[in-house]
Amino acid sequence: MIKISILYPNNPSARFDMGYYIDTHMPLSIGLLSAHSGFKGVSVERGLSGALPGTDAAYIVMCHFLFDSVENFMEAFGPHAAVLQGDMPNYTDIEPNIQVSEVLISR
Repeated sequence: MIKISILYPNNPSARFDMGYYIDTHMPLSIGLLSAHSGFKGVSVERGLSGALPGTDAAYIVMCHFLFDSVENFMEAFGPHAAVLQGDMPNYTDIEPNIQVSEVLISR
């Protein structure tokens, strides 16, 4: 199984509309990507703080999609890339970091 992580770095001068992201963008993303048989799940996390109390979280939001394989993700995402990426200006001006990982342990 693989995990596609979309990480939005915390930048105090950046704009991130959490309401739009949670109520509009993510339902759109989940609806489109979960139609593929390789889709296994998704989680969205809001950063609260760093390791020490009073420090900022490294990321405002982290979104993680689980798929059977990278190929499955690309098959699911490819046809909808323009729509999903085109929606980003509606909720943020942050350029996300994207990471593809192999899931070795999951409980």
